[in-house]
Amino acid sequence: MPERDRAEVVVVGSVNADLVVRVDRRPEPGETVLGSDLAVHPGGKGANQAVAAARLGGRVGIVGRIGDDGNGELLRASLAAAGVGLGHLLGTGGPTGVALITVGPDGDNSIIVSPGANARLGPADVAAARAMIAAAVVVSFQLEVPLPAVLAAARTAADAGARVVLNLSPPAPVPDELLRLCDPLVVNEHEAAFLLAGRDGGDGPPGDGDGDGGDPAGLADGLLGLGPRSVVITLGPGGALVADASGTARVTSPRVEAVDTTGAGDAFTAALCLRLARGDALPDAARFAARVGAASVRTPGAQSSYPGWADDLPV
Repeated sequence: MPERDRAEVVVVGSVNADLVVRVDRRPEPGETVLGSDLAVHPGGKGANQAVAAARLGGRVGIVGRIGDDGNGELLRASLAAAGVGLGHLLGTGGPTGVALITVGPDGDNSIIVSPGANARLGPADVAAARAMIAAAVVVSFQLEVPLPAVLAAARTAADAGARVVLNLSPPAPVPDELLRLCDPLVVNEHEAAFLLAGRDGGDGPPGDGDGDGGDPAGLADGLLGLGPRSVVITLGPGGALVADASGTARVTSPRVEAVDTTGAGDAFTAALCLRLARGDALPDAARFAARVGAASVRTPGAQSSYPGWADDLPV
């Protein structure tokens, strides 16, 4: 495959329409509150990461599924406009995936995802995209698509020598084999505690039973013990912590006024993947990713908030 046609980053993941309402406060169970007008944005963790990496100047491809509805048309157009390769963005009957998002006055969000077409992504789709996946430098995954597709694609990437990056979001149990392929495993503190609690046999809510009191370094040590070659724990405005066999490093985040945090984690992961694909050491890639993630929270929306390669990033 000619170098100019080879994707630096391939994203195997979800493609959703984000239906966003801003609220003064979130409702209690059984309560109704009034919100803003409904806004519809292109989203999905897979599509977000693909768009974010492409806007930073990366050569990016995506493996995913959309429905035969208006939301699918919106998402295909958004990905194409960002320059993402769409040869393996597959159409299917039925609805496109949808994320129902409420954004509070502090810019924080709550999200419910209806998978739609994403639930139909399978190992056969991965096999059809084998050449693109195998030619990539980094292949990125999340968990808004079925695990069999993620595992099949991770195996394909690893067998070809590509770097496997898994963002364990939304948090869910994953097999040891997948964790051993990760370099890095990317999680926030909530997701880290969920994974460790599950491996310890705990049945409490995520965040209970990690044994480290939420200490990021302790969480990172526990996660490395599960098999990934490296770990990145994102800490929101606190930056991130990176860890591998050589030790840990703390990465700070620029101070910005948060307007909407939707998709910030995807911006971080996309920037991380792109810089890893270009040869950065993990701590350096995470420092750049923290700047991109901070830039993304300054304006509403997910993909609409992602900076371009020529934009000034906060420091």
